[in-house]
Amino acid sequence: MNPQNYLNSLNRDYLNVHRQKEDLFWTTYMGTSNDQAGSAAAETKWNQFLSDPERLSQIQQQLEQLNQLDSNEETQLVKQGLQGWLATFKAHALPTEESRQLKADLIKFESDLFEKKQNYTQVFIDADGNEQQGSLPVLAANIRTSDHEAVRKSSHQALLDVEQWLLHNGFLDLVKLRNKFARSLGFNNFFDYSIVKTEQMSTDELFAILDDFEQRTRDSNLRSLQELAAEKGDSAVEAHNFVFSFSGDAMRDLDQYVPFSQSLRRWIESFGRLNITYANAELTLDLLDRKGKYPNGFCHGPIPSFVDENSQWVAAKVNFTSNAKPDQVGSGYDGINTLFHEGGHAAHFSNVKMNAPCFAQEFAPTSMAYAETQSMFCDSLLGDGDWLKLYALNEKGEAISDDVIKAMVESKQPFRAYGERSILVVPYFERALYQLSEQDLTPENVTRLARETEQKIQGLACSPRPLMAIPHLLSDESACAYQGYLLAHMAVYQTRAYFTKKFGFLTDNPEIGPLLEQHYWRQGNAVNHNQTIVQLTGEGFNAKYLADECNLTSEQAWDNELQKIAGLADRERASVHALDARISIVDGDKELANNELSDEQMCQDFERYIVETYGR
Repeated sequence: MNPQNYLNSLNRDYLNVHRQKEDLFWTTYMGTSNDQAGSAAAETKWNQFLSDPERLSQIQQQLEQLNQLDSNEETQLVKQGLQGWLATFKAHALPTEESRQLKADLIKFESDLFEKKQNYTQVFIDADGNEQQGSLPVLAANIRTSDHEAVRKSSHQALLDVEQWLLHNGFLDLVKLRNKFARSLGFNNFFDYSIVKTEQMSTDELFAILDDFEQRTRDSNLRSLQELAAEKGDSAVEAHNFVFSFSGDAMRDLDQYVPFSQSLRRWIESFGRLNITYANAELTLDLLDRKGKYPNGFCHGPIPSFVDENSQWVAAKVNFTSNAKPDQVGSGYDGINTLFHEGGHAAHFSNVKMNAPCFAQEFAPTSMAYAETQSMFCDSLLGDGDWLKLYALNEKGEAISDDVIKAMVESKQPFRAYGERSILVVPYFERALYQLSEQDLTPENVTRLARETEQKIQGLACSPRPLMAIPHLLSDESACAYQGYLLAHMAVYQTRAYFTKKFGFLTDNPEIGPLLEQHYWRQGNAVNHNQTIVQLTGEGFNAKYLADECNLTSEQAWDNELQKIAGLADRERASVHALDARISIVDGDKELANNELSDEQMCQDFERYIVETYGR
């Protein structure tokens, strides 16, 4: 088989096995199917495909064959595709029968634990003293926004109960099995293995960055906690009260301006004015919370975008989800935040324009930090004063007042360092967890480790979001990868600084979408995270922009927002560009709206359903 035909065959074979895995992943995670066994089998087949050592040697042979041919545009394109596959297979290589069997065992174990966890019910006490079931997003929203301390406390206790349930129902065995798998590949533990796989760096290299950021933000974090306790009493820094103590009033005041019913329209209009498009992708959005559904927003692509052997564009199929509960205070802003975040992922994976699907899938060698930069840049816009003035409107069409925006800044800015350190705490905990010996992996030791790590990094005796209640720790692809969010945030604020210096503003700037597509999206994982940043900004990855943002005073942060708001008077508002996507809004198996007729009709149908069902 010649190199071009080999590449074509490899592309087709991968699309088939990848699609089977992703379709079953979606239905089981959305709770519309109980076929966990089928999903695990499809994932095993996908892993076996990518970890087959024979494919590595085959690709290397094809590349050697190419090197014997005259170099021209056609052979260079084939080489590009095969080199992308070579990097992909190297990232997933399992060279021994032991490692392949352990990987299969891991998939089965995780699938069984996921199924058991789906059947576990969290409960809290509502404002009327009644016991209620609550998903993780509902519990988190209660802790942030409920006026009733009993609701907040019982919701937080439910998260602590999740931790203990996991510790006594398989999580520690999962840690042991992951470590055994990593040792079969020559690593000391699963954390070390994951860092190399997800970020192409060593644990020491990662913690050189994390330790530096921890040191830069330590004083501002501790100062904010001390000032809150001095102002509102020591109870304000108890886990169930903490977030509410500094954000409750501001978030409730914001609530009327960001009803969830308007979130779809705001996403379409905001992304449309940024000139972000989806290159004819098919998008399926499942946005509402329900029992049995995975309790965290995510995005995945059953069909990765690419250009096929006939130079024909293969548009992406992308699904993404949020867990909105529209009748709950704070859910509107949370819901639109997830919509912007996952919509940013979808834009990225819809716009990879290489000649093989390996460049546009979210798994290694795609860096998590690189992938999250795209989504977090988009959701960062939601806190900008000019974005809020244009898009945060109440039912009368009145824009949010300066006073509410100022209150948001004054409540959040002192705790910006805390917010980033709430990400930072996860890799510190996971590194220590996977370094424990098997005899030390007991529920008591691991619970103690979690609380000690939260105290050290967050400065609280217990986190408002206890560490082991974070869903990412259970899933193979997201375990030991959470630091990617922090690395991404560092890149986001570097990107924001570049655009602000170049254009003066971000909100509704139609120059931004094409520049993101050109420098951050088009090449996919053919270039690393740092290279994409250099391509756009001319500067390598730099963490100081985020640290500087965290260390601003509230007065400085508010002055920045006033400048953004004042800038609205000097510019004409951009028109809304079409997203170039076929969109379906679903709730499980039920379709709520689509844009077959128009985006406007879809928004109206969605708004009508949300208002009729939830009242807002």
